[in-house]
Parts: sequence; structure tokens; C-alpha cells
Amino acid sequence: MVVLRRSTVIAWIAIGMGACASASLTGCTSVYSEGATAGAGVVGAAIAGGVTSNAAVATGIGLGAVAAAKAGVQYSERVVHTHTQDAIAAAAGPLPVGGVASYAAVHSVPIEDDEKGRVTVSRVISAGKLDCKEIVFSVDHDATQDHPAQSAFYVAAVCRDGDKWQWASAEPATPRWGALQ
Repeated sequence: MVVLRRSTVIAWIAIGMGACASASLTGCTSVYSEGATAGAGVVGAAIAGGVTSNAAVATGIGLGAVAAAKAGVQYSERVVHTHTQDAIAAAAGPLPVGGVASYAAVHSVPIEDDEKGRVTVSRVISAGKLDCKEIVFSVDHDATQDHPAQSAFYVAAVCRDGDKWQWASAEPATPRWGALQ
């Protein structure tokens, strides 16, 4: 029976994170995702090889390991997206209609690029016990030697939860972040 040490699993995670850190961060999500899947495949094969010689059981172990790795990647991406959404909501919450503020989301783990942009309140949706606003925000990319500066614009809603403003949209983020909101 093959026993995987915690250090082996941590090493695979570190390899994936190292690949992201050494990459230019463009497409780092792909490197992170593929690295986690490949690592899960190796770990799953090691477990399956030590546990059984039955091909069906080995396949089940491998598929389970890959599914667990993908779920972990998706969870970490949701955490990054929530961090960005919180930064946008915090900047937009105190603004009056027509007011403009800047936001920045700096990620401690380089799964995705840090983001910055502007946000404005286009209208107040409701007030009182349910305080919500419709916002328009940009994701701004600075000019580089190869590309001019550019911005992408999105519409979302934020609502007050006590003293904190939170993201309240599902669909406007779909084209931006896919199903991994």
C-alpha cells in the first residue's frame, strides 16, 4: 500500500503555485488548474497502484482524485473572485448616484491578475431596510509595450449588509468569470 505523506501533497501544491508565480500571470489560472489536475492524476495513480490491481477501482480512484483537485481549484478561484467583488462593493457603497471611485483588488495568491478600475453608481434600486444600488464598473489594463491601455465595463448590483456593502449579482459576472462567480 502506498502512503502519501502530507509533505508530498504540499509539494504538489507548491509546484503549481511556483509555476503560477514564475509565469507572467497571464493564463496563470490555466497553469494552476492543469497543474492541480496533473498532480491529482499522479497522486491518484500512486494510490490506485498501491491499493488495487482492479482497473475499474483504479479508474474510480483516479477520477475521484481529479474531481477533488478541480473542486479545490474552483473553490480557490471563487475566493479570489469574492475578494475582487468585495473591493468593488466597498468602493461603490458610499457613492451617490453619479459618483465615481477607484477600486483595486490585490490578490495574496497569484491565481489571477490583480485588478483595478473605476466604479460608479448608476441608480439606487431600493433604500431603507433593503439598501441596494446598481453599479457600472470597469476593469482597467495599463498600456504595455505591446498593447494600448484598455478598459472593459460591467453592470452589477451591491447591497448593504449592516455596515458592509456586498456583491448582489449573479448574471452580470457570468461573461466575466464564467460559472465560477
